[in-house]
Amino acid sequence: PWDWRYYATKVRAAKYDFDEAALKPYLSLDKVTEAFFAVSGNLFGLRYVKRDDVELFHPDVNCYEVRDKDDKLVSIFLHDNYSRRFKGSGAWMSEYRSQTRNLPAGADEIEEIPIVCNSNNFAKGSGATLLSFDDATTLFHEGGHGHHGMLSDSTYSRLSSTSVLTDFVELPSQLMEHWFEEPEVLKKYARHYETGEEVPQDLLDKLKAAKSFNQGFETIEYTSCALMDMAMHSLDSYDDFDMAKFEEKELERLGMPQGIVMRHRPAHFQHLFSTSAYAAGYYVYLWAEVLDADAF
Repeated sequence: PWDWRYYATKVRAAKYDFDEAALKPYLSLDKVTEAFFAVSGNLFGLRYVKRDDVELFHPDVNCYEVRDKDDKLVSIFLHDNYSRRFKGSGAWMSEYRSQTRNLPAGADEIEEIPIVCNSNNFAKGSGATLLSFDDATTLFHEGGHGHHGMLSDSTYSRLSSTSVLTDFVELPSQLMEHWFEEPEVLKKYARHYETGEEVPQDLLDKLKAAKSFNQGFETIEYTSCALMDMAMHSLDSYDDFDMAKFEEKELERLGMPQGIVMRHRPAHFQHLFSTSAYAAGYYVYLWAEVLDADAF
């Protein structure tokens, strides 16, 4: 798989004259965050007010009051963007408090307000932190999950926020990815971190032209994980279960192409084993692509 990625990068450069690294100077974390807040404001009327006076669990984390068009507080939003020692890998949305209206008599109304946290694992730069296009898309993806929590309007916390059918949970997140790719957003917020120059149109044209490049590889490495997930959770018994042997036999049964491996080998497949939320449900990202394309 490392050979595949190496040569795929060379083929993309030769075929589309596109090097994704050329985009990074235009995708600073500050500007991509600004773009997310702007899109959030335009779509949902939300305004993010930074609170530097709130003591947080790490100095790199930013805290915001999220207010609606009437200046009503709707959420507290924490943005934890940088990787650090002992922090979990990947990117995710979590909640320190979910939205609810089911409060006991005499409870402070602030208890209705959700506290939402978006966590990423970007490498912190010595100056500006520059993101790849994929990292910037991830920020918007997690922001979509954040919206799901911040804009929740349910009586019971058990039914609020992302406590929905798994088939739906990735729709708000993947829907936000589309907005990041909008030319209007990129032309306004993709600015060179030193000069402030807007991203060149020819670079955006090359990005668009190369968008579907290598999709066969990416679809197979993902779909093999989803099918492996379903197969593992369809067993009647796990007595004497050997995961390595099961993986080998299942990939052989699926006819896994030589040169491609699963995106997540079972031993580090966190979606399956960190919680039960995605167990037998990793397919939902692909299903949500149908939903988000239709919704967008």
